[in-house]
Amino acid sequence: MGQSVHRGIASGKLKSVVFVLEGLNSFSTTYFFYDIYFYTQARFKFGALQNLMLAAVLGVIYAVSAFWGGRFAQRFGYFRAIKWGTGLMAAIFLLGSQCDGLLATLAVICASNAALCLTWPALESLMSEGESRAQLQGWVGVYNVVWAVTGAVAYFTGGAIQQQFGPRSIFFVPAALLLAEAGLAVWLERQAEKQPILAAPPSLPSPVPEGKFLSASPAMFLKMGWLANPVAYVAINTVVSTIPTLSRHFHFSLARAGCVCSIWLFSRAVAFVLLRMWPRWHYRFRYLAWAYVAMILSFGAMLLGSIVWVFVASQIVFGAAIGLIYYSSLFYSMDVGTETKGEHSGIHEAVIGVGNAGGPAVAAAALAFFPDVPGSGAAAVCVLMVAGLGGLFWMRFRERPKNGQTICGGT
Repeated sequence: MGQSVHRGIASGKLKSVVFVLEGLNSFSTTYFFYDIYFYTQARFKFGALQNLMLAAVLGVIYAVSAFWGGRFAQRFGYFRAIKWGTGLMAAIFLLGSQCDGLLATLAVICASNAALCLTWPALESLMSEGESRAQLQGWVGVYNVVWAVTGAVAYFTGGAIQQQFGPRSIFFVPAALLLAEAGLAVWLERQAEKQPILAAPPSLPSPVPEGKFLSASPAMFLKMGWLANPVAYVAINTVVSTIPTLSRHFHFSLARAGCVCSIWLFSRAVAFVLLRMWPRWHYRFRYLAWAYVAMILSFGAMLLGSIVWVFVASQIVFGAAIGLIYYSSLFYSMDVGTETKGEHSGIHEAVIGVGNAGGPAVAAAALAFFPDVPGSGAAAVCVLMVAGLGGLFWMRFRERPKNGQTICGGT
């Protein structure tokens, strides 16, 4: 397509509307896809095994759909992808509000998950399109903070909303927000068409200080981010699909579960704020490695512990660790993938889907084969995460600077 398909947004005031779209998308989809496991537990008597199996299926759908969603956005335009994705999801949710059977509800969940994949790659690309490397750090930081905060608020309030307005609000609330998002996307597209097409941003210095020796090229850091981030989502999706069972263990009400079990989401949001203010972590392997180790330890403590304060403290560490890991994947995707942002955003989201599928699948298999072993699912996922850590270090030491060569971030 022509350059106009991927028109950047020159006005800072209009650019801020992109973050409104993002916030609406984050709140509505987090409210549905994180709380759906409480819904299936209450309505269809799903236990941990059934919810983990559902989470694994959704991860597979997300991985495939996000890859093609990024390509769709790259070929047909970011605004078209956002409009189609939000419109489809809203229609599917309204249909789901009228479904009573298990198979129909599962079909609604799966179809909406596929439609979701049209939105995130397009929003990420629209946020970063036409920005210089120096500006990209700031915009990616704002983007991360917006979706993290709105997602945390959605999970925090989700239980209380459902207690107040009934279980079917899990369909009506996101449908209303997505329709508002679709309408706002139409308006923003019309405003963007009135602006001149942005020229390519000038080449600016790398975010890595001059003369700094690094252990790998920016492209390798991108690949390490693409490895670490899906493993983070292995942990995240296992936690989210297991939380209804944990809440029952701690005797939490639906509203209290939303409050206590959303701590890691707020911790992740705080991490995004701090990382945006301190860019020296860019292209520094040690920060990624320490975050990965902290993620494994806190994940195990969250799922294998039996004391509430340990569960809460572990969430704080877990949120901070996955915050740096996610930020790494998205920043390197946008920083290195300057020419094909839509496709790189799609890959970034697709590897998230791989993680979403892998963790619950491994945990479900462990629970199925070792049902009488306490914590078998969490332990199996920890083993998978440790294997990922080995892969991360293998990538780190696989590529070394040549004699006298300085490897810096940038092109």
